[in-house]
Order: sequence, then C-alpha cells, then structure tokens
Amino acid sequence: MIRETSAGDGLELRWVKSSYSDSSNSNECVEVATTPSTVHVRDSKNAAGSQLVLTLSAWASFVTYASER
Repeated sequence: MIRETSAGDGLELRWVKSSYSDSSNSNECVEVATTPSTVHVRDSKNAAGSQLVLTLSAWASFVTYASER
C-alpha cells in the first residue's frame, strides 16, 4: 500500500509499508518515505501522528544495526 502526504517543505512523501509487516493485519506496520536527504518513518495505525525523520546516514546505521539483531 502506498499513501502520499506532504513533507512540509513542498515535497510530497510517498509512503511504503515495510515488507516485514504482518500481512494478516495491514494496520500494524511501519511505513517509510524518502526524500533526497531524509527518511521519514511512521506508525501506520496513526498516519496523521508524529513521524521520525532521519538523515540518510542515520537511517543506514539503523538498518545495519537492526539487520544484525
């Protein structure tokens, strides 16, 4: 599922659901959207709520860390 919202700076965000999400309940997942310099992360259960915004470097470090666990 892909949803689009604004990043607040004129950029439109294209949200993509994590491929690791539980397919039996599509509302319980993490969604990400990228811009040229950031990665936005949000909880699909609260799409209008807060977002975590990371630099590309911070996102790469997180993904590396998470994949080792």
